[in-house]
Amino acid sequence: MAAALLWFAAGMAQAALPIQHWTAHSGARVYFVASRGLPMLDINVDFDAGGRRVPADRAGLGGLTHTLLRAGSAAHSEQEIGRRIADVGAQLGGNVDRDRSGLSLRTLSSERERTQALATFAEILQAPAFPEAAFAREKARLGDAVKEDETKPEAVASRAFYRLLYGAHPYALAPTPETVARIERADVESFYRANYVAARAVVTIVGDADRALAERIAEQLTAGLPRAAGAPATLAPVTPPQSQTLRIAHPASQSHILLGLPALARGDPDYFPLLVGNYVLGGGGFVSRLYLEVREKRGYAYSVYSYFLPLAQEGPLQIGLQTRKEQAEEALALVRTVLDKFLAGGPSAAELKAAKQNLEGGFALRIDSNRKLLEQVALIGFYRLPLTWLDDFARQVEQVSVTEVRAAFARRVRPEHLVTVVVGSGEK
Repeated sequence: MAAALLWFAAGMAQAALPIQHWTAHSGARVYFVASRGLPMLDINVDFDAGGRRVPADRAGLGGLTHTLLRAGSAAHSEQEIGRRIADVGAQLGGNVDRDRSGLSLRTLSSERERTQALATFAEILQAPAFPEAAFAREKARLGDAVKEDETKPEAVASRAFYRLLYGAHPYALAPTPETVARIERADVESFYRANYVAARAVVTIVGDADRALAERIAEQLTAGLPRAAGAPATLAPVTPPQSQTLRIAHPASQSHILLGLPALARGDPDYFPLLVGNYVLGGGGFVSRLYLEVREKRGYAYSVYSYFLPLAQEGPLQIGLQTRKEQAEEALALVRTVLDKFLAGGPSAAELKAAKQNLEGGFALRIDSNRKLLEQVALIGFYRLPLTWLDDFARQVEQVSVTEVRAAFARRVRPEHLVTVVVGSGEK
């Protein structure tokens, strides 16, 4: 099986990936890749129901709603749903982030197993019961998790970092004990009806099926979803923050340091120059500049990294490390020096060549299984990227020049908007 998947990924990296796309009768957008080598189906259904759609005074509502979708339907209890899925060897999954909320199903493609798994999956999506007992249990769990996060330096740093990055924008939101306490079961029902809408659903299907079966699956999973008139509310644009440094006292033995700014939206033409450039800056592991300067030469941190997280609106460039408290300021100054030098000169020709080779060489690992391919095609669907995005990846990477990297970083990484959070050093 592993050999077959690697063969499939290598072939897809060299030939056109046949992503089929259509709109279901329900209004849902559907993306389908047939892969008949294994008797498996992987299915994902995404909604624009992430954290950015949650009222500020109910932060945490999106994640709680997502969790409760699997807590029982109109026809089956939570325990019965679990048994129906386990009986046919299927697996449920899902994810919720600042943009998306989605559920996924992996099932055998044989008729009996597929039929029962899909029927159960359709119930979860279209007829969640949100039982009172499950609501109380999951709300309590969320409240406990939030309180625990308030003691963890990495969580404290991340929440403060996003507050500095996004201010009043919904991307800054994170649940607090107060916002979780305000959430009522009626809020969950209202959020589901307003955001888990048929016409805004994105269905991704990868595996052992033909087009006719994929069409029936998409209709089965979305025909009974809530209906809503018009498009979702337009969110305010992301406003670049003013450069500032926030130091938060914490008893942890190490300082947790984050630097960054809002930088990149999905589909931005600067994506590939920033991807290649960041491999040199801090995304390339042992060969990146940040790793070589901060760890190898001076031993300030065990690991140091940087990455761009493109979202529907400008997602962050994040640079992070942990270091001993007594050397936090020296480590932070060094990170800023490395970043400033990269912004001024960009990568060398040799660094650029090595980055391209590694990114192109590692591309097959992004699609070396149906599940990974599902994730990639789901991103294409949700963010409305070109259907040829995966086909074009290697060519886009190869075309990036040093000049383009420097220009993209100059546009997207402006020092006057860079924010810094240090948890475990100084006072609030």
